[in-house]
Amino acid sequence: MESRVRLLGHPVHQQLIVFPLGLLATALLFDLVYLVGGNGTMAFVSYCLISVGLLSGLVAAPFGTIDWLAIPAGTRAKRIGLLHGVGNLVVMGVFLGSWLLRRGTPEAPEAGAFVLSFAAGALALVTAWLGGELVSRLGVGVSDNAGLDAESSLRDHGHGGGHAPLSGR
Repeated sequence: MESRVRLLGHPVHQQLIVFPLGLLATALLFDLVYLVGGNGTMAFVSYCLISVGLLSGLVAAPFGTIDWLAIPAGTRAKRIGLLHGVGNLVVMGVFLGSWLLRRGTPEAPEAGAFVLSFAAGALALVTAWLGGELVSRLGVGVSDNAGLDAESSLRDHGHGGGHAPLSGR
């Protein structure tokens, strides 16, 4: 099942999710560095990374929702997609809670901020796996013309591959 919104032949959602995943995971690393060394700058960087991770998650989510809406009802992909999407809403909500606890003193967060960010990080591993299950196992977002010797996604041969700069099929 091809993605409904593509840029240069590739699913927009799959292109965008690397940002919140990477930013939020990196925030956890900076939290660990802060917890080990106590350098307030590391906690502040984590706060900034969570801020941008939340914003980039808001940008990626609508494209995943569009793709999920196109999955046929009653399929395993529809159920997995729902778990993936709702799980990611929870991840974002828990990271938001961590961010809110940091607002007053981002360079010296209270313990609850770390509990929330690490819990959200653990849940994000599960939701990322679910996203991988959708793409790698169930073929959601994979081009109908995919294959080991498939032509470049930048080529348009009129077979509905959605290779325009931005297509919303």
